[in-house]
Amino acid sequence: MSGWPDFTVSPAAVSGPRAFRRAGVRPEETDLAELYDTFTCMTLVTLEDLGFCAKGEGGAFVEKGRLRVGGGGLPVNTDGAACPPSIPESGGCSCWRKRYGSCGASADSGRCAGPTAHCPGRPWPPAPAAGSARRGRWCGAGRENRGMGTDLHELLRSLRVWDPEVTELPAFDPAGAPGEPLALFTRWFAEAVAAGQTEPHTMSLATADADGLPDVRIVTLHGADAGGWAFATHAHSRKGAQLARRPYAALAFYWPVLGRQVRLRGPVEQAPAEEAQADLHARSTAALAAALTGRQSGVLGSLEELARASEAAWERAEREPDTPVESWTLYRLRPDEAEFFQGEERRRHVRLRYRRTGEGWSRELLWP
Repeated sequence: MSGWPDFTVSPAAVSGPRAFRRAGVRPEETDLAELYDTFTCMTLVTLEDLGFCAKGEGGAFVEKGRLRVGGGGLPVNTDGAACPPSIPESGGCSCWRKRYGSCGASADSGRCAGPTAHCPGRPWPPAPAAGSARRGRWCGAGRENRGMGTDLHELLRSLRVWDPEVTELPAFDPAGAPGEPLALFTRWFAEAVAAGQTEPHTMSLATADADGLPDVRIVTLHGADAGGWAFATHAHSRKGAQLARRPYAALAFYWPVLGRQVRLRGPVEQAPAEEAQADLHARSTAALAAALTGRQSGVLGSLEELARASEAAWERAEREPDTPVESWTLYRLRPDEAEFFQGEERRRHVRLRYRRTGEGWSRELLWP
């Protein structure tokens, strides 16, 4: 903790919204929480960053008795209770039992998964009997806990777009946007990273085949500069073959934690071969092994065949980290058009479109 840069913010500021989103519950729906191995001041900060109270109100939240096991509204266990430190989840079990007025047997004899959230409206399950080996599931981590099952339409109706508990919709004034799209993209990308967006460098790449039929997949951004937005693949892959016939594509980035999208489209060019090899060898051993496995988009006979080819590729990648992969190709999309979309709570979304002209870039707003 001595290296933590700011004690007014905890790691829960990033991990908390993700956990609630994946559990399908909100902070105000939580009946029981466990903060494992936190010391006093960070307990208050963590409570705030998890959304149980507003920033700066952690002390008052505790003083009002909100954390009391009996009648406090949000019992919090902070120390693992009567269980070995190596079993953090059993501290939640002990806290659960305290809620019913008795710790009962030790956590070792009746282990259950420690809760971080419990959906109100569903009864708390009875405490496990001493000696029981059953692992309880008493948080909202799976929507099946709400009786939803796997019905697609019911699941879709249960979801929200830009839930304010996990999404911040910043204001965007297009009048203050830079005169060209790369600068705005760089700023928005940095803000997505700072906001905790998972894999912000992934993007949808849309191409078309020889008949003009569309195709799309997720790829990784390898860079962006005045030459364009870069990505890479094998020349013989499906997208490589499509780009060879129709060297035009579209990219889309989606950063839901900020309610933002960026769309680009334009011609695609291949970078020189030496740049492609330098790009490949600047990446991980796993990336090189995947490239050496080759045959991307070809028909695969069996998973065993893939395992054998992959194992051989890994051995070569570790033995010869500079080995070239001739089919590895670096592409750059040079946009003729770029659109920046900022979501707004009342659906007054801001859409700013850049269009390349002979003199530079023009800008215009679009109806949402």
